[in-house]
Amino acid sequence: MKQRTILQEASLHGKGLHTGEECTLTLLPAPENHGIVFRRSDLYGKPLLRLSPEGTGSDMIRQTTLSDGNTSVHTPEHVLSALCGCGIDNVIVELNGKECPILDGSARPYVHLIEQAGPVEQNAERMYMKVEEAVSVSVRASSLIVLPHDGFKITCTSADDRGIHTQHLSLEITPEVYAADIAPARTFTVYEDIEPLLKMGKIQGGSLDCAIVIKGDKIMSKEPLRFSDEFVRHKMLDIIGDLALLGRPMKGHIVAVRPGHAINNRFVRALAEKEQAIAQRNAAANKPAAEAPVAAPAPRRVRGVQEGEKTLGIRRILDILPQAYPFVMIDRVVEFSGEDELKAIKNVTINEPYFTGHFPGNPVMPGVLQLEAMAQASGMIMLRKMSGEGKVAFFMSADNVKFRKAVVPGDQLEIQVKITKDKGRIATSHGECFVDGKMVSSADLMFTIMDAVEPS
Repeated sequence: MKQRTILQEASLHGKGLHTGEECTLTLLPAPENHGIVFRRSDLYGKPLLRLSPEGTGSDMIRQTTLSDGNTSVHTPEHVLSALCGCGIDNVIVELNGKECPILDGSARPYVHLIEQAGPVEQNAERMYMKVEEAVSVSVRASSLIVLPHDGFKITCTSADDRGIHTQHLSLEITPEVYAADIAPARTFTVYEDIEPLLKMGKIQGGSLDCAIVIKGDKIMSKEPLRFSDEFVRHKMLDIIGDLALLGRPMKGHIVAVRPGHAINNRFVRALAEKEQAIAQRNAAANKPAAEAPVAAPAPRRVRGVQEGEKTLGIRRILDILPQAYPFVMIDRVVEFSGEDELKAIKNVTINEPYFTGHFPGNPVMPGVLQLEAMAQASGMIMLRKMSGEGKVAFFMSADNVKFRKAVVPGDQLEIQVKITKDKGRIATSHGECFVDGKMVSSADLMFTIMDAVEPS
């Protein structure tokens, strides 16, 4: 595959989402191996900003920020997503302000700008980041993992804290798929988040012209939804834009659960670190024996579920699960039934840390945490089947998620899960949660088993 740039310059003008300031953005052709580079034409010397995993600012709340010294570019993720999604390798993105225009809240206007500029093939071969080993990051209820894949695929689950708008989608990304199925998806927010964001100085340029607002189970938008699952598609759009910080396209399969700009950036850094570690390891393996480094001691292995264990108390659960306080969603495993079924409990008390904000005066257990409880229970079954010493289970996606009844302090959540498909390291399960014998939630889950490596 050859590298691509654009044939001629093209510009658009609009308002920044967070600053509310007007800005003109211009795409200009660039030579082979140049990469995507931003240029601030409004600053003295027209400083450049090159993409790198470390080149992000501290402000990652509802946006990505590129930073180098005193030069920064805010909210570049939509134009970056469009450039990468359309297969543009080399281009100069010139701005006469500090924030890229938000336009209609999607990447579609940027795709039209690229088409106007005329994509053109160059002579040099495109260079890829090829995923050789799985890499994962997780923060609370969010996680991303990438697996080796000869192509570029994203499987994503999007959900809010209440579990009302859970969406799931898996797509093999090509320029054609990106333009039709990803680029039109608009950014969105929850109504209750608007006032806090305004107090932080955010979304000064926000309106229903450039965003969808979710208020309870209602959708507020100036036009109908472009897709029934527009929210998860926009999350995939953001992932593609944030991955641009790698500096070249990826070959791999990303599985994301509740992604966001902050964890996306952590993921990009983890990918870069893993690539560097593999390169160093391969270089060391090619050295003569006399020069080979002394092998590092193997990491302490995590104790898995032992054969014959029919029930598990909290001490054994903490031995097995990679999660720690306040994210352990199983208090006791009541019963293993055969090789593929498990029953566990989670005691929901008023001391749960999430009740402070969910919701003050009316505490309700977030639906996504019930989903997490089912995922943790499913992972324990697989760890038991695989004699899972030195393994951890990573939640990949959820389908057919249903929340039927609120779970409140004082309830005991009974979690029942069953493995429905087992392909070795990747498996699917069906989970159900009950309170007083009544089903409160259910879902079909997918997860993978990986080697556990503890941080030094």
